[in-house]
Amino acid sequence: MTQTTTPVRPKRAAKPNGQWKVDGTTPLNANEEMKAADNGLNVRQRIEEIYSVQGFDSIDPDDLHGRFRWWGLYTQRAQGIPGGKTATLSPEELEDRYFMLRVRIDGGALTTEQLRVIGQISKDFARDTADLTDRQNVQLHWVDVVDVPEIWRRLENVGLHTTEACGDVPRVILGSPVAGIAKDEIIDPTPVIAEISRRYIGNPEFSNLPRKYKTAITGHPSQDVVHEINDFALIAAIHPELGPGYDLWVGGGLSANPRLGERLGAFVSQEQAADVWEGVTSIFRDYGYRRLRNRARLKFLLADWGTEKFRQVLQDEYLGYALPDCELPAQPTSAGDHSGVHEQKDGRFYIGLTAPAGRVSGSTLVALADLVEAHGSTRLRTTPHQKILALDIAEEQVKEFVGAARALGLEAYPGLLKRSAIACTGIEFCKLAIVDTKDTMIDAVAKIEERLADHQGKLPRALALHVNGCPNSCARIQTADLGFKGQLITNEAGEQVPGFQVHLGGTLAGRENGEATMGRTVRGLKVAADELPDYVERVVKNYSASADDGESFAAWAHRAEEDELK
Repeated sequence: MTQTTTPVRPKRAAKPNGQWKVDGTTPLNANEEMKAADNGLNVRQRIEEIYSVQGFDSIDPDDLHGRFRWWGLYTQRAQGIPGGKTATLSPEELEDRYFMLRVRIDGGALTTEQLRVIGQISKDFARDTADLTDRQNVQLHWVDVVDVPEIWRRLENVGLHTTEACGDVPRVILGSPVAGIAKDEIIDPTPVIAEISRRYIGNPEFSNLPRKYKTAITGHPSQDVVHEINDFALIAAIHPELGPGYDLWVGGGLSANPRLGERLGAFVSQEQAADVWEGVTSIFRDYGYRRLRNRARLKFLLADWGTEKFRQVLQDEYLGYALPDCELPAQPTSAGDHSGVHEQKDGRFYIGLTAPAGRVSGSTLVALADLVEAHGSTRLRTTPHQKILALDIAEEQVKEFVGAARALGLEAYPGLLKRSAIACTGIEFCKLAIVDTKDTMIDAVAKIEERLADHQGKLPRALALHVNGCPNSCARIQTADLGFKGQLITNEAGEQVPGFQVHLGGTLAGRENGEATMGRTVRGLKVAADELPDYVERVVKNYSASADDGESFAAWAHRAEEDELK
């Protein structure tokens, strides 16, 4: 009997990932084709010369749904489209004829003149809308393309712009809101942020990256820039021989596939920082995955390479020298949101103000600029926590300033949840959203704080409550004590209603936490939007009743029984 063998099929060749240094620069999807056809930065000329003159209907689709982002413009969601249609309608069917416009504010640094200009633009061209984002930007809505050149002119006259505020580019550079003024600052990152912005923002060498690219830099020991969820981050470190500098982190990012950034174990001096940023960003440009957009962030390359290889490639191929090793910086001992009243190193005070869900208005921004000037200052800072800081207030003026800010809806001493509450844009304006966020959270926080008034002194600190309108986590739901991801759910009556999947016990760098941790999910745990206050009240009371002395909510949530979390 003759034995036959089945021929072994040759192993199928792996598909290229679109890495420029490995696979070449031939585009492998429609988005890459769009970027290769014309650099996104070039659309500005067409906006100024054609689209603003001929109106919305004249806009080329590739520009409208692609390159406009390079100048901070997204079409907003048409009003009245329910969340159930988000996944079934095309972007063209979901979009309005108006735009969200994102004002880029690197390091969050603003003058009163700049804030007043943003506020007046909001009043004149954006129906008085304005949101403080968790990326230190200000977002406006209802912007008509006809008005964009005038908006740019006004912004640029005071040193602001919208360049690369969106798109596959280096987004806004997060910086410590107390850079240069804090009494306990280790190193002032202002020169580094300014140098990176000067060299690279709007530079065609870095205006075609595989996906968005986020940067965060701080010299403050509170580590106040959410560094673990950025593609590139520097946090203050002290080298035993070289003195103050930075600890280098890469590859963080949330969205639907969250991953915390990792330390390369490398020390970066103030003088090296911009060059190191260029090196890491160049790795992303040259080796990042471009074929599949859902795997194109730097975090996916880091996951495959590991930190050792990443550092080696950075040093060998891009820097040309080895970086010194760096020990892990000390755990923060103070809150990084900068709420409240704090003395500066010059004896004056900065005051951290909370706007509910980051929602303000152009009128409020103009009034705040006037208020700050009336109290002898011209400086403000936005923060990665949807707050705004007034700087340089004299001690004798603090009390009066706090009261006047409260009258504008800006609170220096927010309550238990309001202090750390963050919400994304939501279904009001976002084409990706499924549920309302801003109004839902503002209403829920007010009710919860009233019900938990007797718990104010029983909890170690304010609890972070983050509400997101879809799975993309613009509001960082995986890293909040109480994170809520918007989706449609079925209630007990069998009806589809707006609701949320629940994430519990997420945390980033903080005074009560060890390492950053993603929130815990409990199978089947979903909450209807109108039941959010009841749910949060119940969980917080369970925590208060059963947590060990001094135990953080995050630690408790990860060890608690599932019944305690429902």
